[in-house]
Amino acid sequence: MQLARTLATPRAARGADGESGVAGRRRSPLRSAIIHLLLAAVGVMWMIPFIWMVSTSFKHLSQVFVYPPEFIPNPWIWTNYPRAVTAGPFLNWVFNSFRIAVLVTVGQLITCSLGGYAFARLRFPGRDTLFLMYLATMMIPGQVTIIPVFVMMNRLGWVDTPLPLIIPALASAWGTFLFRQFYLTLPKELEDAAKIDGCSYFRIYTQILGPLAKPIFATQAVFSFMGHWNDLFGPLIYLQTKTSKTLTVGLLQFRADYQGLNQWGIMMAGLTLSVLPILILFVVGQRYFVQGIALTGIKG
Repeated sequence: MQLARTLATPRAARGADGESGVAGRRRSPLRSAIIHLLLAAVGVMWMIPFIWMVSTSFKHLSQVFVYPPEFIPNPWIWTNYPRAVTAGPFLNWVFNSFRIAVLVTVGQLITCSLGGYAFARLRFPGRDTLFLMYLATMMIPGQVTIIPVFVMMNRLGWVDTPLPLIIPALASAWGTFLFRQFYLTLPKELEDAAKIDGCSYFRIYTQILGPLAKPIFATQAVFSFMGHWNDLFGPLIYLQTKTSKTLTVGLLQFRADYQGLNQWGIMMAGLTLSVLPILILFVVGQRYFVQGIALTGIKG
């Protein structure tokens, strides 16, 4: 009961004054139209390379370098996609990339949310110092430590397996910082009311703060999945056999298998297929980004 009253308080406190304040800050229709036109123009400019990639995946080689560029293929070459899928163990590369990206994303969501909750809500000696030391690890480029890490992974027998790409990446300083900053924006009264109702720290994390952090979970999931799906440096170092490679490294084989510039259509078809999981994940998680803006009103 105490928790329910606490959740209802910020909403009731806004009242008519809050609504009138929002109305007073509304932009004029002309200003809003100009801003939307500028944003649309920038969005189209950013989409041109993607559109060219998809268009080229349906073109014959003779159409690729036509000037001025033709974004609509004539005729449409559909055979580029079957040839791209059959170019080497393409499906095996997709599975390897998907396995690594999903396992790392799930692991980071667990560790980063727990770490962010501990650094934001729990009090223990040396908390702030430990957090600053943890953030300092982001200032060390991965290329600096790649040799000792590779030697360690080699002695463990993990080279040419996905373990070097999964185990060290299960924790993320950036993700922990992201969750911590979000948890700090939530009102302390939520936690106090939950404690009065007899909730433990773990139950507060799972049932009170966790559901409110859905936008941050979605944001971290997109960042983590996209980063490890598109990772090239790590797989290039640790994966050696052709069947163990990820999609990013496997696509490099296209230049050797299809004589590079002579088969742009097949290369673009493979790249288009590699982008699809990122687009699907973003479309699914997009509504949580909008929900994150609405949840900022709970700060009071």
